[in-house]
Amino acid sequence: MKKLILIATLPVLITACASDPAPYNPLDEFEQVNPATMLESPESVPNNQFTAEQRERGRYLVTLLGCGSCHTNGALVGQPRADQLLAGSDWGIAYTNPLQEINPGVVYPGNLTPDPETGIGNWSVAQIVAMLRTGMDNHGEQTLPIMPWPAYHEIVVDDATAIAAYLKSLPAVRHEVPGNVAPGQRASSPYVHFGVYQSRE
Repeated sequence: MKKLILIATLPVLITACASDPAPYNPLDEFEQVNPATMLESPESVPNNQFTAEQRERGRYLVTLLGCGSCHTNGALVGQPRADQLLAGSDWGIAYTNPLQEINPGVVYPGNLTPDPETGIGNWSVAQIVAMLRTGMDNHGEQTLPIMPWPAYHEIVVDDATAIAAYLKSLPAVRHEVPGNVAPGQRASSPYVHFGVYQSRE
């Protein structure tokens, strides 16, 4: 029998073995939600550090890359909050298999606005560029590939700088997201599941 590979999004989808005597649905514990995948990126404000062309190029790229789909509160469950565009998510993304671990690891997408306490206000342009191209945060720690930095590795520096210019020029939104949760720990805030799983048959 051929192996099946399923790309699962909200919730995790897995095939049940056809030979099971009793009907079993692994999705009984999950609720289907429809994420908001296309969001308009907010307007930036004039910033003496960056040109209007840089900021507009950055806005275009942030929209193209779909950053708001994860980094906007409520977008992961199809209810994006217009007042928190790119300001981080109270809904997390599980990155380990929920059928193997009762308490999966969960990442909560961060606040990308330049709020100095809850966002990237204290990040330099170079640190934002490094995050995009290498996944290294401003504390020198490697980010999990839930943030798809491996796909952005080849982004040219000018484009990464334009993204940084745009993000640094957004109106700051104060919004502190929940802390990430390690596998085996219980999350106190809600989350959704993404993943790629392969049947054993």
